[in-house]
Amino acid sequence: MSPKLTKPAGPVVLCILDGVGLGGGGEDDAVATAATPVLKRLMATCPWMALAAHGTAVGMPSDDDMGNSEVGHNAMGAGRVFDQGAKLVNQALASGDAWKTDVWASLIAAPTFHLLGLISDGNVHSHVDHLYAVLERAVADGVKRIRVHAITDGRDVSRRSALVWVTALEAKLAALTASGVDAAIASGGGRMVITMDRYGADWPMVKRGWDAHVHGVGEPTTSASGAIERAYASSPDLDDQYVPGFVVVDAQGEPLGRMVDGDSVLLINFRGDRAVEISRAFVEPDFDEFDRGVVPQVYFAGMMQYDGDLHLPEHHLVAPPVIHGTVGQVLVDAGLRTFACAETQKFGHVTYFFNGNRSGKLDDALETYVEVPSDRRPFDEAPWMKAAEVVDACIAAIESGSYDHVRLNLANGDMVGHTGNLDATRVAICAVDLELGRLEAAVRAANGVLLVTADHGNADAMWMRDKKGKVELGPEGNPIPRTSHTLAPVPFIVVDPSGTRTVRTDQLLPGIASVGASIVTLLGLEPPEGWLPPLVGV
Repeated sequence: MSPKLTKPAGPVVLCILDGVGLGGGGEDDAVATAATPVLKRLMATCPWMALAAHGTAVGMPSDDDMGNSEVGHNAMGAGRVFDQGAKLVNQALASGDAWKTDVWASLIAAPTFHLLGLISDGNVHSHVDHLYAVLERAVADGVKRIRVHAITDGRDVSRRSALVWVTALEAKLAALTASGVDAAIASGGGRMVITMDRYGADWPMVKRGWDAHVHGVGEPTTSASGAIERAYASSPDLDDQYVPGFVVVDAQGEPLGRMVDGDSVLLINFRGDRAVEISRAFVEPDFDEFDRGVVPQVYFAGMMQYDGDLHLPEHHLVAPPVIHGTVGQVLVDAGLRTFACAETQKFGHVTYFFNGNRSGKLDDALETYVEVPSDRRPFDEAPWMKAAEVVDACIAAIESGSYDHVRLNLANGDMVGHTGNLDATRVAICAVDLELGRLEAAVRAANGVLLVTADHGNADAMWMRDKKGKVELGPEGNPIPRTSHTLAPVPFIVVDPSGTRTVRTDQLLPGIASVGASIVTLLGLEPPEGWLPPLVGV
């Protein structure tokens, strides 16, 4: 089987079905139980194989670590595996390299050291172990006043697990206070309510976080755990993603952790997409996305640099992976034309992340990027999202004959899967399947090649299960919704109207990083040295 292929007459189209994994086929597998005639037909009639989309296959520390959209698109666009955020931070903290930097020296020199970020062991945006490592080192280095601004997860971990992390953190901070360090949680709230917006989809969300973390403006509470417990009591369906923002106050009702001139702030998240906007609010002198009020002059740093092109933030503890020679760069160097499209929630993934964490286009003349604005409403209320509009744009690009490569992301399986709503997620998968059929017809008419894959699993397992695979039940006897990604492999389907191209069978469960070489090879180019081998042949 030769990996050298002839470029098709039409474009090579990469369709990423975000969050659509190959699950166990149980009742809670929204992918398997939804009506998906197109996907089932393609898997029955086209060459396909399963790919690893988690763990070491995408640069995570271990194969127990779930993949995510950031590392998945990085891997596909890079054509090989780079150590990713979690692994790089683990190495920097364990070796002590992070503590030897001027950034660390500046952080611990401030009167109050503020730690802001997602508190869980999800290892997608952050890891609670990193927070504890920073706390312990700060105390060892003589820091006497610490404030933590805790964002609750419920998306990359169990939906109502926040108290596991927050009560343990409160106990840790209380022990530090007893030892002479003034340490406390100062503010917090759910990740889909405050602070962690991305791609400019909901700036008011960032403002709510800014007001709580910086100015101490928000719903007062005497403890973070108390605020979470009240949120749970207010609605049996509310999970940690949607805990209302809160501000911890003292006996006199004064916020415990307002930020003032001279303080330092470390954003402990390592993933970039949901860290960029709050970082901009801290560091941009001409920021105008919302009224920040009086802006304290603080020393702000990120656990990593969240945008390498914008150098945002300037100060960071750990350098991000340097990803060069991406698929996009190879195509530009060859003079080939690219069209990339997704709705707002995943637009940065088919552009910024796919291009190796690089903002903007690689070549204005050869690339066209189209963003379809996402709805500003809960995703399970409109689970079809903007799949039709994204595919409309891609079909127009295919029919124009102007592009050699088209790539798109259909976000439904991931974004609706994160809500934990099984019925809505089935509808989301049906919508994706419908649009996949339209896309397939356009590719066939243009005599192109369509590659169908995913960046990680999610919609394939919608209920929590114990280590033996038994469904976990809530107090009322109903299955507990799962809102996180999964360790499931993902499909890689080759839709070739000529019938001459197939998948290679000389690799044992390859990873999604091989998608990069597959695109390049199908376009008649030689993959660069060091790339993982392509998945397609003749």
